[in-house]
Amino acid sequence: MTILVTDIGFGADDWQHAYDGAIALDLASDVDPTALEIPDSVEMIRVDFPNFSDGRGLTIARQLRLRGFKKRLRAKGHVIADQYAMARRAGFDEVEIDDSLATRQPEPDWIARADWQADDYQARLRG
Repeated sequence: MTILVTDIGFGADDWQHAYDGAIALDLASDVDPTALEIPDSVEMIRVDFPNFSDGRGLTIARQLRLRGFKKRLRAKGHVIADQYAMARRAGFDEVEIDDSLATRQPEPDWIARADWQADDYQARLRG
C-alpha cells in the first residue's frame, strides 16, 4: 500500500481519485529535467528515489520549480523521515512511501520534521 506524507502526517494516496483523466509523469532519478518538455496536461510529477542516499531527486525538484512547474510534485521511494524537510525545501509537495518504511519510521517521526520552514540554514543566516 502507498502512504502519502504531508506536513499534517500520513494519508492515503488520493491520486487515482483526485483527477479524472489527468496525467502523471514518473521521472527516474537520472533524468535531465532541463531537457524535458512537460505538457500542460501533466498534473503531477513523481520523482523516484531509488535509495535514501541518492539526492539527485532533490536537484530535479528544484530545477522543475525553477522552470515554473507549479503543479503537484511528489517524491517516491526511499525517502526517509530525516530527509522530509529537505524534500519540502527542494520543492516537493509530498512524499510517497510504502508500508514497510512507514512501520520503521512511523508518523510521529515525520511530523517532527514537518516544520520544514522554521529551522533551515539559510533562515539562520538571514537572522
